[in-house]
Amino acid sequence: MIKRYLSIFLLGLCFALPTFASLFGSQPKFLPSEQAFVFSPQKQAERLLLNWQIADGYYLYKKEIRITANNAKLGEPQFPTTERYQDEFFGEVEIYRNQLQIPIPLEPQAQGQISVRYQGCTKGFCYPPEDVTLDLQAVASATNVAKNTTESTASSTTQPKAEQNQLAQTLAENRFSIFWFFVLGLGLAFTPCVLPMLPLLSAIVIGSKQRPNSVRALLLSLSYVQGMALTYTLLGLLVSAIGLPFQVALQSPPVLIGLSALFAVLALSMFGLFNLELPHSWQQKLNQLSQQQQGGSLFSVFVMGMIAGLVASPCTSAPLSGALLYVAQSGDLLTGGVALYLLALGMGIPLVLVTLFGNRILPKSGDWLLKVKTVFGFVMLALPVFLLSRVLPSAEPLMWSALAIAFLIWLNEQCNGLRGWKKLFRLIVLALLVLASKPWLDFAWQSSAVTQTQTNHFTRISSLAELEQQLTASKGKKVMLDLYADWCVACKEFEKYTFTDPQVKAKFAEMVVLQVDMTQNSPDNDQLMKHFQILGLPTILFFDEQGKELSQSRVTGFLPASDFLQWLNGLNQ
Repeated sequence: MIKRYLSIFLLGLCFALPTFASLFGSQPKFLPSEQAFVFSPQKQAERLLLNWQIADGYYLYKKEIRITANNAKLGEPQFPTTERYQDEFFGEVEIYRNQLQIPIPLEPQAQGQISVRYQGCTKGFCYPPEDVTLDLQAVASATNVAKNTTESTASSTTQPKAEQNQLAQTLAENRFSIFWFFVLGLGLAFTPCVLPMLPLLSAIVIGSKQRPNSVRALLLSLSYVQGMALTYTLLGLLVSAIGLPFQVALQSPPVLIGLSALFAVLALSMFGLFNLELPHSWQQKLNQLSQQQQGGSLFSVFVMGMIAGLVASPCTSAPLSGALLYVAQSGDLLTGGVALYLLALGMGIPLVLVTLFGNRILPKSGDWLLKVKTVFGFVMLALPVFLLSRVLPSAEPLMWSALAIAFLIWLNEQCNGLRGWKKLFRLIVLALLVLASKPWLDFAWQSSAVTQTQTNHFTRISSLAELEQQLTASKGKKVMLDLYADWCVACKEFEKYTFTDPQVKAKFAEMVVLQVDMTQNSPDNDQLMKHFQILGLPTILFFDEQGKELSQSRVTGFLPASDFLQWLNGLNQ
């Protein structure tokens, strides 16, 4: 008989264990932030290395990594390639897993402090932003000590290899991307300020003498293009030599906002609102100097090309400004010189072809030239978005979306008059327009959904003092405190999937439900986190009828409605 009861008891225990586990024993164990994201700065000769060792299954958001100089001169942080991650609430985001190293150009004897902020998540759980202040001299001293004590270890032999691989990858990416300057130059040659001038320019290059043979014509046109390319290359070398001071300026929000306004104005010039060119008196002097050179001579044509590079046309000056901004950020003389050389080469290729084959190879002028110029205007507007994204990283998807919507609306207008199968192109444009609107739709949905959920269920508090007041006023009833943040993906999952469940709502009616917004990571937020020793979000705390926390009932990480309902039911047991 005893064996029979023992068997029944053990069998019942086996079935009961999963239930107890789902109530209070199945909470996933999340690492503390300092273990999930091990941060270690390192100072080298002319750069600062920010290193993170990221635990398996965890990741850092690129847009949440913010580096601010405090009385220190820093260059532009060089972020490595990211992993694209499709998030239900934030759309496509850029993240880093496993390891992350961010080199920052630095003056050799740089002093001062910098502030580093980063924030990451894992499945079902997010950490609040971490703020670290680094003293550059202290980092340099610590790096030297570490280097002297580990020269003979395995880590000192493997680290250079990793850095070389990263450098090779960066150079490969730069070599690929730099050829887009050639494509940009080729595109500028087909703007209404440049293309109609090619036949006249070809005649000037050849000179008034009898038309030379093909080889001579090729040499003359190439000489002109090389002269123009020399001017552009020198411009690229000049702004690259400025390098670090310019990169430091690009860390300042006022400078970023000012440059954004400037490039927005330059974009308006591409839309035809006004012409951007050198003062008329300057143009006259340069043109007179150019006319003194006789066509047909290699040296004279070369000088003409150099002068032509200075007289930027209204169609090329705005994109040229954007190109100069790019090479100034690189701070690399080779990149700056080659990039601007390729730009000039792209602009010069059509001239070489016209000089060789005559006007017959040119497409006819028309409205399409103005459309090309307008497209470059939209390309120019991408620069303000790129710059402002550093000041307003959370608004970056919305800004890119707005730019894409504006371009697609304009493109849709260009489809008027299309007939037959060409109407399919308009359908594609409209489909892309809907897709481009998604960030705004998501933003509107999130705002309304979160506001509605918070209004329906929660009483908002903002500090530990307010919580204590609520606990005192709620004696005799259980209290739930939800710690929420806009940057917390799992918090939004709770809002969408769990708190909207009818049975969960019914349970909420039996208790006092509070919520505190941890988005800003304010001092009050920090006090709450430290008081309750909270690692990250979402975290949900429960208090009994006397206002004492039920510490064993704490929820960390996302739970679906069914599991959360079991958790709530378990509070009464």
